[in-house]
Order: sequence, then C-alpha cells, then structure tokens
Amino acid sequence: MRIRFYGVALVFVLSTALFAQPQAKKPACDRACLQGYMDRYLKAMLDRTVSDDLFARNVRFTENGIPLPLGNEGLWYGMSGLGGYRFYVPDTETQQVAMIGAVKENMGNHGVNDDQGNNVAVAVRLKIVDAKITEVEQLAIRPAVQLGGGGGGARGGGARGGGDGVAAPAPAGGRGAPAAGPTVLSTGDRVAAMKEPHPIYSQVIPENERASREELVTQANYYFTALARHDSKGYYPFTEGCVRFENGITTTSDCLAQFTGNSLNNIVDRIRDRRFVAVDRERGIVFSFAFFDHYRINWTWQLAELFKIEKGKIRRIEAVFHQAPFGIPSGWSTYEQSISEEIQSVR
Repeated sequence: MRIRFYGVALVFVLSTALFAQPQAKKPACDRACLQGYMDRYLKAMLDRTVSDDLFARNVRFTENGIPLPLGNEGLWYGMSGLGGYRFYVPDTETQQVAMIGAVKENMGNHGVNDDQGNNVAVAVRLKIVDAKITEVEQLAIRPAVQLGGGGGGARGGGARGGGDGVAAPAPAGGRGAPAAGPTVLSTGDRVAAMKEPHPIYSQVIPENERASREELVTQANYYFTALARHDSKGYYPFTEGCVRFENGITTTSDCLAQFTGNSLNNIVDRIRDRRFVAVDRERGIVFSFAFFDHYRINWTWQLAELFKIEKGKIRRIEAVFHQAPFGIPSGWSTYEQSISEEIQSVR
C-alpha cells in the first residue's frame, strides 16, 4: 500500500514539475510586429518626424555608408511618397528587420508629400531594442539625373546590369503626339515596377527542415565566395533553375550553368564587409549588405542582396546596388572588418 502511495505521489510531483517548466520565450517583437516597425519608419521618414515614441535617443543612422543625423538629411530630406514595392525580411531571433523596395523622392520641393518625383530603390535595416528603433542603415539608389533638382553625371553603367539607367521603348505619345524616343529606366523605376515579391519568398519551410540562422548565413556566403574566387571550378550550391535578379533585371535563369561556365571569371576582385543582417528562418531567406571592389576600374558596388535557400542550396538571388567611391566603408564595421572577406553575422 505504501509503495503504491509513493508511486502516485511521484507521478504527481513529476506532472507538477512538467507543467511548471517555463514555456518557450516568445520574441519581444514577432514577424508582424517587426514589419510594422518598418512601415512606421517609412511613414516617419515621409513625414520627417523623429519622435521619442519610435526612436531611441541614441539612434544611429547611415545612408549609403555615411553616418548622418537622423531627420532632414539624405532621403529624409526629399522623400515624397512610399513607392510601389516592398519586400520585408523579419529576423525575430535578433530583433532586426530588413527591406528592399522603392520610394518617391523630390529634392526640388523638399519632398512635398504628393507621391511625385523620382523612383528611388532602397534597402533598409532596422534594429529594435526595448520597443524603440536603435539602428537605421539604408541604401538609397537614386537615378543619374533627378527630376525637380539634383542631377549630375551618369552613375554606374557597365557590368552585371548595374547601370543606373536602361533604355526601354517609350510609350506612344498621348493625343496623337509622336513618340518621345527611348525612355531611360532607373534602378528605382524597375524596382517600383516589380509591384510585389516573387511568390517563392512566401513559401514556408517545414519546421523540421529549417536550418539554423548561422547555417543559412554560411550557405548564403558561399555565393560571395564563389563569385570572388570564380574560376568555374568552385563550390556552387544552386538549385536547378536558380534565378539571379539584380536591379530589377533577370541576369540569369540558371545560376549553376552561369557559374560553371566562364562568363563570370575574374568579374570582381574582392567581396568584402559581408554583413548578414536579417535571417528569416521560417522562409529560408537571408539578407545581407556587402561591397564588390573592382581594382582595374577603381570603383565599388555598394549592395544589398538577399537569398532564398532550400535544403542547403540557393534557389533565388535578388540584389539592388549602385556605384560608390572605391573602398567606401559601411559605417557599421571596424576598419579590419570593412576590408575582410569573412562572415559578419550581425545581431
């Protein structure tokens, strides 16, 4: 009888202990919450409102690698509309969220909120701590010639679809007017025209097949290493039919065939400051910033690039980038990190 009582008591104790175990801690800000911060940030930039409700007092801000005061400088000065495309990468593990998309900018009228002006491609990373934005990192990829003020010589051009303008047939002139000649589409124009993310990015990876954050970062980095060391004999972990899509243009529909051929040999001298800033494990997406240095032409591509990864292989690559001064830093790395080709997993 006593043995039976002890047995019942033991079951009771174990059951109580089981239910007393702390539940898995939910992230401070889930997917929808992080995406909401990005929406709020874009609206704040459009309204030119830096509030204590949204931003930490010591918030850090860079645009195109340059540290700036937050508010009324860079894109904050002239943003005039929210644009036509946004793709978010929420990272619940590190409480960061990244975005590639397009906004409107009009420097000529100080960004009157009328949704008029230039399409500007953007890539943004936010860090959230204690319900406030503490870090803002963004690229603003502007057209070579800006409407309503601004201008300047052509930026970009040349290899890998990286020019700031691509000629496209112009629509016929309205009301019987003759066609106006070729229209030059900027990176911002092409990104805005994408309308919505490719359906592949919404596909959820089964929970038992999800890689860890660091595994996904390692797999994405294989692309940078393969391109930087390219001799058509490296390790190229691409799925069949992998697509690379850059600045709104498809640059290949078969990554593996392109890499095992010779067209990319010696195309870049160094890929450095490889900062992996947001990882969406649920969908197998990695978002990174990096720099492609070209010694012979003395310029650098400053870029944001994202990867869709399935079972250890890259299925789709998308990037936005522009020409920048050779050797430009990110504003977020030490000097040693900025010239290194090592992985930086940003948390």
